[in-house]
Amino acid sequence: MPNNYESKSRNKVKIVKFIYKKAETSKKEISRELGLSMPTVLQNVKELLDGGIIIETGEYQSTGGRRAKALSLAKGQKYAAGIDITKNHISMVLVDTSGTVSVFKRRKKIYEDSMEYYKELGQELETFLTENQVEKSKVLGVGLSIPGIVDTSNSILLQTDVFGLRNLSLKKFSQFLKYEVTFSNDANSAAYAELRETAKNSVYLSLSNTVGGAIYVNNEIYMGDNYKSAEFGHMIIEPGGRTCYCGKKGCMDAYCSALTLSKYGEDNLELFFLKLKKGNKECIKAWQEYLDYLAIAISNLRMAFDCDIILGGYLGGYLEDYLVELGLNVMKYNNFDIDTTFFRSGKYKKEAAAVGAGIRFIEKYFDSIE
Repeated sequence: MPNNYESKSRNKVKIVKFIYKKAETSKKEISRELGLSMPTVLQNVKELLDGGIIIETGEYQSTGGRRAKALSLAKGQKYAAGIDITKNHISMVLVDTSGTVSVFKRRKKIYEDSMEYYKELGQELETFLTENQVEKSKVLGVGLSIPGIVDTSNSILLQTDVFGLRNLSLKKFSQFLKYEVTFSNDANSAAYAELRETAKNSVYLSLSNTVGGAIYVNNEIYMGDNYKSAEFGHMIIEPGGRTCYCGKKGCMDAYCSALTLSKYGEDNLELFFLKLKKGNKECIKAWQEYLDYLAIAISNLRMAFDCDIILGGYLGGYLEDYLVELGLNVMKYNNFDIDTTFFRSGKYKKEAAAVGAGIRFIEKYFDSIE
C-alpha cells in the first residue's frame, strides 16, 4: 500500500501532466477532471509554483462566476532535443517543459554510414544548442528518429530500405552525442507527436518521401510482433503497377509518397503546390491522380481499422486546403460512412518526427517530479 509521500508524489505528477496536456487550466478544473479534493490540489499547486515548475499566467476563461487564476507549465526549465535523420536531411527541434516546440532547424545532409557523418551529427547538435543559448545542464536527452525497423531493446536498426542497410548498430548514431539518447522509427515518432494528446484510437499515415505509418491503440503505439507494424507504404493498391523501392510492384509508396508530386516541382514539394495553385496543367493532372490513389489508401485503412486517420508527413502538412476535394474522392470508395470527418491533416509539417522523438524525455522528466 503506498505511503502518504508516494501518494502525494503521484498526485503531483498527475497534476503536472494534466496541465501539460491542457496547456492552460485552473485549480477547479484540475480538481474536477482528476477527481482530487480541492485541499490536495491547492497544496500540490503551491509546491509546484514554489518550485518554478508551473506559473500563473493570468485569468482562466470560465463559464461563469469569478475568473480563476490560469496555470501553465513554466518555459525553459528543461529541454529535450529531437533529431530526425532522413536520406537527405537532418532536422532538429528543441522542446521545453511547457511542451513548446521552440526551434526547428533543417539542413541538407546526405546520410552515409561513416565516422565523419556521425561526428558531424554530434557537432551539428552542439552548434544548434549553442545558437539557441541552451545551457547543456538543462538538456534532458536527445531522441533520434530514423527510417526503418528499430529494435530498441538490442540497439539495432534491423532494416532500412531508405538507407539500404541491415543490422546497423544504433550506437553509431549516438557515439558523438553527449547526452542520453533514445531511438525510434520515424513514422512512430511522428504519430506520437500528433496523437499523444488524444485518447482516441487512431491510425497515422505518414506521407513523406516514403510512406509509413503507425497504429495508436489504448494510448500507445502498436509495434507488432517483429517491430514491423503499419508498413502501409508497402500495401498493394495497384496490382502490377509501378515498381516500389522495395522491389514490389504497385505499393502505396509508389503512388502516395511526396516524391510522386515533388518531381513536378523541381524536387521541391512547396514549388509543386505553388504551380498547382497557379493552374499548371501538368501539376493539376498529377494532383488529381494522387488524390484518387490516396483516397483508395484512406478507404482501405478505414475498412481495416474503423478509427480516425491522421494524414501527416511532409505532404500531410499541405493537405488542409484540399480535404474537401480529397473527401469527395474517398466517398467514391467508401459506402460505409456517411461523411469523411474520420480523417484530418496533421498539425505538424516537417518537424513531426523530431518532435515525437524528443518529447518523451519531457514526459519522463515529469514522472520524476517529487
